Amino acid sequence: MSAFASDPGLNEVRDAAGHGTEVDVAVHLQDGTVRLSLLWTQEILLSADDADQVAQALQRAAEQARRITASRRPDRPTGV
Repeated sequence: MSAFASDPGLNEVRDAAGHGTEVDVAVHLQDGTVRLSLLWTQEILLSADDADQVAQALQRAAEQARRITASRRPDRPTGV
């Protein structure tokens, strides 16, 4: 079982050139790291709309990662 949670909003994002390349943005649920994967290649060509979707997924992942790492900080004030 993977400790990464992928963003389901990217299920339909594919390479604009028609190569079937996929993009995945995921957050590691234990340490809060963000993974950006390009599946089946080293690069991907995105339409403007798909690029927006990837950017938004990265922003969501960053916020989730911040929440995960904030909950692990020993210097975290109580009541937060």
